[in-house]
Amino acid sequence: MTQAALLTPPALCQQRVAHLLSSGTRQILAIVAQPGAGKSTLAQALLAHYGDAVQVVPMDGFHLANSELERLGRRSRKGAPDTFDSAGFVNLLQRIKHQKPGDGAVYAPEFRRDIEEAIAGAIAVRASTPLVIIEGNYLLMDDAPWCQVREVVDDSWFLEVPDELRQARLLARHMQFGRSEQQALDWIASTDEPNAVRIAQTRKHASLCMPWH
Repeated sequence: MTQAALLTPPALCQQRVAHLLSSGTRQILAIVAQPGAGKSTLAQALLAHYGDAVQVVPMDGFHLANSELERLGRRSRKGAPDTFDSAGFVNLLQRIKHQKPGDGAVYAPEFRRDIEEAIAGAIAVRASTPLVIIEGNYLLMDDAPWCQVREVVDDSWFLEVPDELRQARLLARHMQFGRSEQQALDWIASTDEPNAVRIAQTRKHASLCMPWH
């Protein structure tokens, strides 16, 4: 059993989810934070807690392919805002938002860390699911087309985590997926933390800023 499955969502989260589920219409919740803050862990904990009432669609499924990043000269910055198909992500959210009972599934991609690539059509969003949780770094950005995400979501949470904890998690993650300790530290310094600074500036747009661990 995963850590997320064993984690009970905080009472405040449960209260806000209960409010979303009581609406009677399709709702979208955005969970936003800096790299290593535990967005995926909270999203998966909510999925485990609420079962079929919830589905999770991570923003990371819209990473551009490594081959395209190479063509654009952005491979060394993978994870920055312009290394995602942000317009495609917004279009998917609009389809999900307007999905009605009886409609067919809307398919979303999923990012696989073991191969560092996204897999198309890996997540089938059912029309019967009342709450779709999206999670990612850039869901509250002012830059177009990221700014259109805020027009679609019904609630947004920004997770606040001490930098030391985030960076320790990032170091462990990068090493787990094949980087040496020095390579991981270099990537954190050159890519993750500059992105983290930009993400922190978007917390003002969140409906809720919540300490997380």
